[in-house]
Amino acid sequence: MNIKCLLGSLLIGSLVLLPGATISNTLEQQRQDFLLAEKLAEQGNETAFLDMSARLVGYPLYPYLQYQWLKNNLPRTDQVLAFLSDYKDSRPAGLLRSKWLDYLAGHERWAEFIQYYQAADSAALECQFYWAHYQAGNQQLALNEAKRLWSLGDTQPRECDSLLSALTLSPILTPDLIWQRFELALKKGNRALASQVRHLLDKPGQAVADMWLRVDKNPALILDSLLLIGHEQQGRIFAHGVEKMLKSDLDLAITLWDGRKPDFAADSRTVGQLERKLALALAHARDVRAYERLNGLLDVDAEVREWKVRTALLEQNWLHVTAALSGLTPAEQQEPQWQYWRARSLTATGNALEGQAIYNRLSEDRSFYGFMAADAVNKPYAFADKPVFLAENALETLARETDFKTIQELAILNRDMEAKRQWWFTVNKLPREQRMIAAKLAQQWQWDQVAIITLVKADYWDDLALRFPLTYLSQVQGNAYRQELDPAVIFGVMRQESMLDKNARSAVGARGLMQLMPATGQQIAHTLNESWRVESSLFNPDINIKYGAFYYKQLLNRFGGQFALATAAYNAGPNRVAKWLPNDRPIPADVWIETIPFRETRKYVTSVLSYSLIYQQRLHGNALKMTKLLFDVHPR
Repeated sequence: MNIKCLLGSLLIGSLVLLPGATISNTLEQQRQDFLLAEKLAEQGNETAFLDMSARLVGYPLYPYLQYQWLKNNLPRTDQVLAFLSDYKDSRPAGLLRSKWLDYLAGHERWAEFIQYYQAADSAALECQFYWAHYQAGNQQLALNEAKRLWSLGDTQPRECDSLLSALTLSPILTPDLIWQRFELALKKGNRALASQVRHLLDKPGQAVADMWLRVDKNPALILDSLLLIGHEQQGRIFAHGVEKMLKSDLDLAITLWDGRKPDFAADSRTVGQLERKLALALAHARDVRAYERLNGLLDVDAEVREWKVRTALLEQNWLHVTAALSGLTPAEQQEPQWQYWRARSLTATGNALEGQAIYNRLSEDRSFYGFMAADAVNKPYAFADKPVFLAENALETLARETDFKTIQELAILNRDMEAKRQWWFTVNKLPREQRMIAAKLAQQWQWDQVAIITLVKADYWDDLALRFPLTYLSQVQGNAYRQELDPAVIFGVMRQESMLDKNARSAVGARGLMQLMPATGQQIAHTLNESWRVESSLFNPDINIKYGAFYYKQLLNRFGGQFALATAAYNAGPNRVAKWLPNDRPIPADVWIETIPFRETRKYVTSVLSYSLIYQQRLHGNALKMTKLLFDVHPR
């Protein structure tokens, strides 16, 4: 049931309702008048619009209506300012302010721009603000901010052009700053920006930049022992070529760097950065040289410290594991992840009693590592289910607030995207306790994903019914039976993929509850001898869950029933997972999971597996055990 249907059902139900308990003819008429007034605003029919909008002053979407009119009448300064004052805490006021500031900048009304500017998450407005200061005579402030933007090495919005152009004509812009932007642009893969920056260099500098660009495009050029000698920046060009090469030929990159590094005067910072990248590349490639290389780094950060542990685990060298764990910071050592491996290493090196003590403590944690620890000492899983406490009428009181009435009206008018935007605008203003109540309100509206994320924003994690909803239960159970899967596993995948939002869509085009790509959906339809309709059919829960469960079972079969591998393949693709299999000897599944090269996939696998156990508890089952889902990973 969508939010519009649910809110409509409140007319005769007992859930939270808009003030008045029933929708009166007046409110229904206001909705129709609102829609008509929007059309009049779009047409520019001022007389009719003003007459119609006068009837809607008390309607929750009245500020949205005024915004629709004023965004097309920005020269009316008095009316704009009155609206920004009267509705200063509303979302439409923020939208109007952005458009009005852009209008002021376009008409070079710099004093007013500075007066009414408010910091926002907009690089374009920020650039216009400092350009306004430049025009108002505060040039040093403006140029200092331009220098900061310049040093990011990113392409900035066109609104920043004037500010950055002023910087290029000022004495603040030194050759070092030009080279800094050039190099950063190349490191971020922005060759177009690097080529633009090149024109700011003198003739000799441009020749060096041309060489750098050639090496960026064809790293094999650094094999020519004479090519770079005598060039300014030769050490950094060589290092850049090695960094580019390591993505296609890691062994050759390491050989060149180790053999020819003394020939080039690279600065210590460049050397340190490249040494780190080479060591981590070896670790991600599961190369036996990784531990020694990581151990030789002078400057270490959290990523390096963690990968030292992982490379020791790949070696299954528990003395190295112990040493790497001792190199973590005290705070890192207390994290469940590293507590688990501390217990594993103690047990493996003959300190079983101390290891069991850590397992016992860790088993109280509701996480992948806590569940693994509980299995290690044969203890029941700890779920710590504590629903959000709601005082009497708490939901009704919150739903009557103006912002939430606005959200409901947007949803009833089928403006789901705008309703969600209004929701996050509203929730971000609430204190923690109110956010918890808002999460329960979203749960009641059957906005599963919104409820989950809102509870995260409240920093509360123990309401399991809210965080792990059982929506689409019949579809999950039916497809679990057909595919001989536990329903909890399908729920675990679905919860991680979409938070049970049937309309979810990823940046790469995956769709629906189990985030299937259209090509995958079409292939499954063909395999099942079903007609493939359109890509949007993947937003249908019946189809999506059916195809998602089928695909997961295919992966499970391909990888010999190993849930860790099938789950990783669902996220990263089966071909990648095949490359991550060990070369010579089996490795324990927990070690394999911990050493997955992609952080996203490591987190994905541990989340799906732990969510599956939580869903088992929600479904009142007890068949699944973490250690039964995982067994040794054998060589390819």
